[in-house]
Amino acid sequence: MNHDNKPVFGLPARESFVSSWQDRLQLLDSVISTQEEAKKLAEAGALEGTAVRAEEQTGGRGRMGRKWHSPKGKGIWLSIVLRPSLPLSLTPQLTLLAGVAVCTAIREVTGVPAGIKWPNDLLAGGRKICGILLESCLREGGLHYAIAGIGISANLTPEDYPDYLQEVGTSLLIEGGGIPVDREQLTRAVLAELEYLYCLYLDQGFRPVKELWESMSVTLGRQISFNTPQGRCEGRAVGLDENGGLQLQDEAGNITSILSGEIEMI
Repeated sequence: MNHDNKPVFGLPARESFVSSWQDRLQLLDSVISTQEEAKKLAEAGALEGTAVRAEEQTGGRGRMGRKWHSPKGKGIWLSIVLRPSLPLSLTPQLTLLAGVAVCTAIREVTGVPAGIKWPNDLLAGGRKICGILLESCLREGGLHYAIAGIGISANLTPEDYPDYLQEVGTSLLIEGGGIPVDREQLTRAVLAELEYLYCLYLDQGFRPVKELWESMSVTLGRQISFNTPQGRCEGRAVGLDENGGLQLQDEAGNITSILSGEIEMI
């Protein structure tokens, strides 16, 4: 995040930050879903930052129950246990935080100019290279823990994609000119960036995450189309509000925020 070794937002310089989450990573071969494996660990009392990475998911999923394509040995299929003391209304901020951390790690490790599409996708060359799924567990009316699922298409070739993903999916290998990605190095970088930014968030609140997200966004400045219960609407994306909602400006200059849903960049 910070390359000149100066403090960022009052925290120690990124280069001076010692990560502990990298030591809590469990590597598995084939699982149905790393989300489910991480949930089991969380229910058993696993420490915050405990992570599961699998070589393959046979039932990986994205948002809205969509299947996540997770071929063996080709990507980073990763889920992390988080235990923040947050009101449930603020948990969408964790999705944005994870997007910033993963985008930073990808840029630094691979050089691929990834960007963030609100709320949870990373794009390169206009196509998806990573999805983020945050799932929360409630207990006694409050947030008990959250699982941050991260799926990075690292070394997939065009032949690895089924027909329905050929036009929408890409990989770091493809976008990086055919250079294979060191998945272990990138995993370590993701966990380190995520832990650093998470500590920053707990210490400073959402503002620094918001500023970093806006600087990496491929959504801002674009005309956006989205569905509402009243029908389809359009507006220009101009920023994030203080809760992490996407601010849209209509033709009359009025600004509204959307907190969830699917958007299409026009």
